[in-house]
This record gives sequence, C-alpha cells and structure tokens, in this order.
Amino acid sequence: MVNCCGLVTVKNEPVPLKSIAVEVSVQGHVATVSSTLQYENQEESPLEAIFVFPLPGEAAVCRFSAKIGQSEVVAEVQEKQKAREQYDDSLSLGQQAFLLEESDESPDVFKLSVGSLPPGEKASVSLDYVTELAVQADDGLRLCLPAVLNPRYQPQGSDIVSGGSALVSSVPAGSVPYSLSLSARVSSPHPISRVESNCPLDPLNYPNTEKTQATVSLAAGHQFDRDVELLLYYQDTHQPTAIVEAAQTSAKPGSLMGDPMVMLSMYPEFPKDVMSLMTSHGEFLFVVDCSGSMSCPMHNGSGAQDRIGSARDTLLLLLKSLPMGCYFNIIGFGSRYESFFPKSVEYSQKTMDEALQKVKAMRADQGGSEILQPLKHIYSQPCLPDQPRQLFLFTDGEVRNTKEVLDLVKANAGSHRCFSFGIGEGASSALISGVAKQGGGHAQFITGQDRMQPKVMQSLRFALQPAVVDISVKWNVPNGVSVTPLSPPIRMLFQGQRALLYAQITGESSGDTEGSVTVKYSLAEQPVENQLSFSLKPAEDTGLTVHRLGARTLIRCIEMEERQGGGEKKGVKEKVVELSVQSGVSSAFTAFIAVHKVDGKAVQGPMLRRQVPTPTLRQSSMPRMMACGDAMNRSMPRSVLRRAPMPIKMNFDVQADMGPRGLRSKFSKKSKSEGFDCPAPASNPAMDPLLQLISLQKASGSWVLEAALAEVLGKTEEELAKPKPASEVWATVLALVWLYGFKMEAQEEWQFLAMKAVSWIQAQKAASVSECVQAGNTLLGCQVQKETLGL
Repeated sequence: MVNCCGLVTVKNEPVPLKSIAVEVSVQGHVATVSSTLQYENQEESPLEAIFVFPLPGEAAVCRFSAKIGQSEVVAEVQEKQKAREQYDDSLSLGQQAFLLEESDESPDVFKLSVGSLPPGEKASVSLDYVTELAVQADDGLRLCLPAVLNPRYQPQGSDIVSGGSALVSSVPAGSVPYSLSLSARVSSPHPISRVESNCPLDPLNYPNTEKTQATVSLAAGHQFDRDVELLLYYQDTHQPTAIVEAAQTSAKPGSLMGDPMVMLSMYPEFPKDVMSLMTSHGEFLFVVDCSGSMSCPMHNGSGAQDRIGSARDTLLLLLKSLPMGCYFNIIGFGSRYESFFPKSVEYSQKTMDEALQKVKAMRADQGGSEILQPLKHIYSQPCLPDQPRQLFLFTDGEVRNTKEVLDLVKANAGSHRCFSFGIGEGASSALISGVAKQGGGHAQFITGQDRMQPKVMQSLRFALQPAVVDISVKWNVPNGVSVTPLSPPIRMLFQGQRALLYAQITGESSGDTEGSVTVKYSLAEQPVENQLSFSLKPAEDTGLTVHRLGARTLIRCIEMEERQGGGEKKGVKEKVVELSVQSGVSSAFTAFIAVHKVDGKAVQGPMLRRQVPTPTLRQSSMPRMMACGDAMNRSMPRSVLRRAPMPIKMNFDVQADMGPRGLRSKFSKKSKSEGFDCPAPASNPAMDPLLQLISLQKASGSWVLEAALAEVLGKTEEELAKPKPASEVWATVLALVWLYGFKMEAQEEWQFLAMKAVSWIQAQKAASVSECVQAGNTLLGCQVQKETLGL
C-alpha cells in the first residue's frame, strides 16, 4: 500500500505530478478537452517522470505544450522513431524535453515522458484533444475522462514491453497522490435539459435564457481515482445537422486543413410502431469474460456484487428473453475459451435448461482476458441461413492487442453485428467502442452503481428491432465545388445509434454559396429522406475541431488498412505521417516532441527516473514495470539505453504452464479475490425475487403453478389454487400481474419475457383471461388493467 503521508509511489519514491486541471468545451456532439498537468521536482537530482495514462478511444490529441518558468515550448508532430531519438539526444545533452506517444497496441493509452527537470524546478504540461461524444440508449451523450488504467492482459507470445504500455506504475484506487479539477462549458443548437455525473458536481449554471449554453464544475477536492463521466441531455436531439468549418488560414488550399470541412450528424428517431416490431430470427452468441479480474466487485460501495455474478444474472435474463425459433450459444473466455455447445443450438426448453445449468457454474477462474482466440473461433463457424448473427461481448476490457482485435472484427463485419459491454472502471473505450463500431453494433459501459441488466436489455432490443438500412448520402454542390468523403460508408444504424460523417469540400463557386446533402434510408421497409442545406462560406477559424476529427477518422481508416494488409502496402505509413504532421493529430506512427534548451545551459548530474502511478482496481495479477535504476547516468546516449531490454518486475504470483492452447493461468486454485487488489464482493445474498420469478419461466413464455412461484408471490400453493383451477394460463397471468403491479421500475429488464408470456397466452385462446386478470388483482392486491398487460 502507498504511504499516504507524502507524495510517494508504492516504493516510497517521490512523485513529481502534483495536480491535473481539465477544461472541457462541448459543442453539440463533439468536445474539446484541455488538460494541464503540474509537475515539480522535489529531489536533489535531475528527474525524468514517466506517466502512462488513458484517453477516450475515439480521441485525437491535437496540441501539446510545456511551460518551464516563464518559457513555453509548443510540441511538433514527428515520425515516432525520429521523435524518440530527438528526445534521447536532447536529454543526453542535458536539455529539457517532453515526449507524448500513443501505445502501439491500443489507441486509448498514451505515454508522457517529462525529461531532465532540474532540482526544485516546476513544469506545466498541457495537452488538448478532440473527441466525439458517445450516444447512450436514453439519448444522453457520454463524455468520459478515464482515470483508471487497469493492467492489460498480454496474449501468449507477445512482446511484453512494446509500445510502452507495460510502463505502468499503479496504486490502489483511492490512494492517487494527485488531484483533479474540472470545469465544462456546453453549447448546443438545442436547449440543454440537464447534466449528470458519477462524481459530485457543483450546480449547473445557464448563462442564457434559451438554455443552449451551460457551465458546470466538478466539486472541489476530487481524487482522480476513477473514471469521471459527464452525461449531457439535449432537447430535439434527433434532428440531423450539417456543420461546415472554415479552412485553417495558414494551410495550403487543396490540402486537408486548407479546405473547408463538413460534419454530418445522423441520429434517426424510431417511431413507436417500428419499435414494437420484433424479429424471431437470429443466432445469438454471448461471449463472456471469465478472467480473474471478473471476480472484482461491480463498484466499491457496500453490498456490491462481483462482476461474474452480475454476468450470470444477465445471462439468465437474456436466455429467458430470447424468442422461440432463434439459435444461441455461450462462450466463456480467459486465457483459454470454452463453448457451451459445439455449435449454436435451436432455442428450446431443453437447450435453455442445459445452458442455465452451465451458467450457474461460471466462475472468474480463466486467467487473463484473451479475446482474440474466441473471436477467431466464432468467425470460423459458418453462419446459419436466415439467422442473422448477433454477437454480445462482455468484458472488463483489459487487453494489450486491441488493434488486432478490431482488425479481426472489421474483417468479419459483413457477417454479423457486435454489441459490446465494458464492465467496471477502466474498461478500454478503444476496445469496447471499437468492436461495436467495426461490428455495426452498439457499445454500453457499466460503471459505478450502474446495473448491467437494463443496459444489456436495451442492446437486445436493438438486436431484435429493425435497423436503418440502405443508407445513401448524396452531396449537392455547385459547379467548381467537389466533396470528398473521409468517413467509411455507413451500413446500418439501430435505434439509439448516431453516426457522424466527415467530408472535405474542395474548390470554389463564383455564384452559389450554399450546398445541400440528401440522406436516404429504409426503416421497416419504409423509405425515409432528409435534405439539409449548409453554407459553403462558413465563418473563419472556429477552433478546427471538425477538421481534426475528420483527420483522425481518415488516419484511423488508413492505419487499419495497413494492418490488415500485413504492413506490406507501400506508402501507407508515409501517408499517415504526412496527414498527422499536417493536421497536428496523433497517430500510431507519430509522436509529439518538445525541447527546451534551458538558456543554453546543460542540466548537471545523474538523472532519476520516476513512474507516476495511475489508479488501478487490480494490482498483483499483472506485470508492473520497475524504474530503470534509481539513477540513470546520462553520459551515454539514451537511444542506446532505449534499445536495451527494460528490466521488468514480473509480479504475476500466478502458476502457469504452456500447453497446446497457450498460457493456462491457475487462478482457479486461489480464493476468488486473491491476486487482485480490489475490495471483496458482498457475500452471495438470497436471489432477488424478480430474478427468482424470471428463473421459473419456461422457454415458451409460460409459468406453471408450483411452490416456487407461490413463494415469489408471497402466497401458499393453496392460496394460488383457490381462485382458479390450476393451469399454466392462470399461473402466467399471475406472474404478469405481479410484474406490472410491483416491478414497473425494472420493466426494461423483463419487457421481452413479458411479451413472450402474452404471446403464449394469446396462442392458448383461453376464454377466461379477463377473469384470471381480475382474480389475480384481487389475490395480489393490485389494480392492473388487462389492456396494460397487452392482452
């Protein structure tokens, strides 16, 4: 444990990072985030500070600067290896240098190196990034500031230190020795309804009466020991918009930054009659993380259930909600994977019961999270005729080969949809959002006191409902003007899903100053058409947020093409470097470098290296990098030191043996939370009455009159049998009346199994349904109308 009395690491070394201040500017669906990190060298020797930290997976870093005393240096973007060599050479000359680089494995992990700070010196490092805000199922927009960087599982055979991700020094959540302040300015074309957060906020302030602007701040004294979430809610959010941003005045016309750029927002609204349409077809594959980290609790509050327990309850709910006629399978994975069935099976009472027995036996005992192999197995299986494949991925998102996983999902995007769920603090947004985006699905994050079940059922609704398909976008511009799309085409959109498309506008027209875009699509076999107008002469420089996000989109597409081509496609890396340098946006092949020459004087003395800790919920089960010696003699060039193997403290405490299926970690021989520095979950309580009722439902949708049902309803079997003859119709009506009478707050969780029950009752053509509803109300003390039940 860290010594909380001083600013020290887990090894009692001084920590140079003092505080982090964040300013957020939100414009509709897009945000610019500016962070300032304050460092101070309190030691007697020159210091190098290494800070590995997460950013949102969709973020584009666009500015990086450092201030030492009264002097400020602004970083420039260079090819990554060139930037590293310049950083090394500068430190070997005794100069102050700053290097910011993206991890080679995951675009949401960055490493910041602050080099050669003299004794007693202070430095202020600022970085800006732009990001799209994720849309939540309730129409809220989510901005997440990731604080927790959980150790990422390294697949067997990978290089443990590549990309700097292993350079993570971590402390238990709650012991982070630096603080966070945050303020946000929000503006929108539509009124701002409210702003919510998982952390205490100061009251929301509206500067104008239209409520299209708002300011909000994080309450003082926040310890940056968990992800900070802001949820923004606007009125009329489903209106499409087309925003044009002026070119950068200093850039050459015809270049990406030298031309105007347009951002098209599509967020279709689904009519109620469409939302009521449900398919009975599909192959549903539930891929569940059973790694050791899933034994941690869902949150740090009292009575928290462990993650694997919540996953088991969610699988119960999913299995009861599937429609008759579909196919399904469940795959548990860790450092190995296991399928419940050799191949997907038809949904029936027999297969559902068999799956539920296996769900009860699921434990968090399969080592680390290696997602790639189960996905390869799934994609190797042929798709079933007339059964669209729907993949549900549950994980706490801690892998080191994120880019490889995303490439695989994209390569198979034509054969399935992928819905992803990030469980707990620190789930990688690059992984969770990325697989959903590449798989044409929807991403959900379950953090803090969130319950997993309602969010999963929202995604099941998306999977069962019709999607927006046959999407076409046509740009209508005057002669002399052309539009070049930067975003890949959209295949489909679900209810609650939004798409942002970027395009470059080239050329000029002597007459018309307006263009338009026509968006057509089909929803439930009905054609829909929208036309939006936009100005070709936008106001001058508005911060270049749209340009940078457009550049980020184009860079990511090219990077993915390069990886899928095995790195053999000529000129791809050079193209990415050119775009990254031109736009000032980070990429996998570039880094930000800034050098301060300290008035020509070299910093004297051997340099110490200090790892700035990031908070984590799990400690001893993953590798942690030691400092590269308490004192590093800078007389030799650091480029030589960098090429030398970095000493690693392997803090696994896990027995492993190498077999035909790779690494098999023996977590199952430990107690559930051993090897994980997280609070123990609450002891298993009695099953929740709602889950108990759900567990009694048959695959067809009906209930039978039995002692277990009577117990849930708070009655005896005799009391249930007295008003009506014992029958499945009577038992099913009782269950529905109880759900509508006592569990309406959880309707989102049981809506599909209730629909199955109603369909089953109607199929029985029973004449006594009205009497059953009336008798059920009397017995249970409810006043539920027959129409409310859908009968």
